[in-house]
Amino acid sequence: DLYAPVNGTLVDIETVQDPAFANKVTGDGVAFSFDEDFICAPADGKISVIAETRHAFAMKFENGVEILIHIGLNTVNLGGKGFRALVSEGKKVKAGTPIIQIDRKIINEYNVDLTTPMIVTEPNGYNLKILSENRDVKLAQTVVIKLEKE
Repeated sequence: DLYAPVNGTLVDIETVQDPAFANKVTGDGVAFSFDEDFICAPADGKISVIAETRHAFAMKFENGVEILIHIGLNTVNLGGKGFRALVSEGKKVKAGTPIIQIDRKIINEYNVDLTTPMIVTEPNGYNLKILSENRDVKLAQTVVIKLEKE
């Protein structure tokens, strides 16, 4: 199970204002809108990548599934401004562990859309069941994607 990485609202991936995510070019998933300053691990796993610009991170889980969390849209253009990594690549973390902290003042200054996709980039033989009944999600408590073996 993949839990919400934030407290906020679940957004259908098809409605995200970025065609790469909306058209599922990188994989299927969900997105979130939120008002807090931390993006956390959605499950127990290993941080496999933290983007140099800290606007995205990837995780790999024991079952071989890999995900990407992309904080905001077009945030790579900030060159790392407004993002601080709280853990390093290779670190094993538990669901709910803060991974990236954002500086709202900087994000607001650049008028960034913080809609945050969470994409399963490598399903490793699992089917994704997107749970969209719960629009209001709680960090590390609301399951948003169930992984079911094919």
